[in-house]
Amino acid sequence: MPAETKISPIAYSCYVTRSREGEQFIPEHVFTYQLSGTMIMNDGNKEYVFQPGDFRFGRRNHLIKFNKLPPEGGEFKSFSVRFGQPFLRNLSIETGYKAENRIDGNAVLELKPNALYKSYFESIEPYSELKAEDNEPLIDLKLKEAAMLLLKINPELKEVLFDFSEPGKIDLEAFMNKNYHFNVGLERFAYLTGRSLATFKRDFEKLFHNTPSRWLQQRRLQEAYFLIKEKGKAASDVYLDLGFEDLSHFSFVFKKQYGLAPSRI
Repeated sequence: MPAETKISPIAYSCYVTRSREGEQFIPEHVFTYQLSGTMIMNDGNKEYVFQPGDFRFGRRNHLIKFNKLPPEGGEFKSFSVRFGQPFLRNLSIETGYKAENRIDGNAVLELKPNALYKSYFESIEPYSELKAEDNEPLIDLKLKEAAMLLLKINPELKEVLFDFSEPGKIDLEAFMNKNYHFNVGLERFAYLTGRSLATFKRDFEKLFHNTPSRWLQQRRLQEAYFLIKEKGKAASDVYLDLGFEDLSHFSFVFKKQYGLAPSRI
């Protein structure tokens, strides 16, 4: 059986067409420099718009929707550095940095431009081509440089980077009614509500008298019906925002639920 390829924490993104693919979840802290194009992000409470030259910090364990928009006739480009928990735990031991106060806040932090940030990202371009499994010590040095830069310029990030706590058990009904439209798996919903998958399913069925999968589809379809009928939206405008990955599948389950295709409502 072939060994699993390790994904490098230093990544270069390039898109020539609009992209909204991928799971809508930030599993690890990520520091990003927007090179070209526009990134639009939404955490359910706030919309963020990032243009070329902008820097941002995405906080782990947050749900987020994103829309990557290339410029006219050009490419969407960004560089990102992802901080895994093992790396940050080792850095905490090495430097003595510890989180003292838990900070709840936005999923994405908008960082002020800084010449040190720009210089750093210019220096990591060749590193995005390196294989992670063959160059771990070298890549870790660049990760450490990024972390120390963030801490120097934004000392308050110590409370975020070195907070190793996991989500606690929270109100399941309130969480699901707020976040049903995010396209993530049941394991993510379970984790973010402080439950194992088995406990999540058991608590969910006791509360909603339905399975999570059925409830999610029905809740998303209800919202789609409202947006199409009352707000005049087109199916192509709403299906992605409501957690559906495919327009034809959305149209199929919508017609099955309501007896009419979305275009006939």
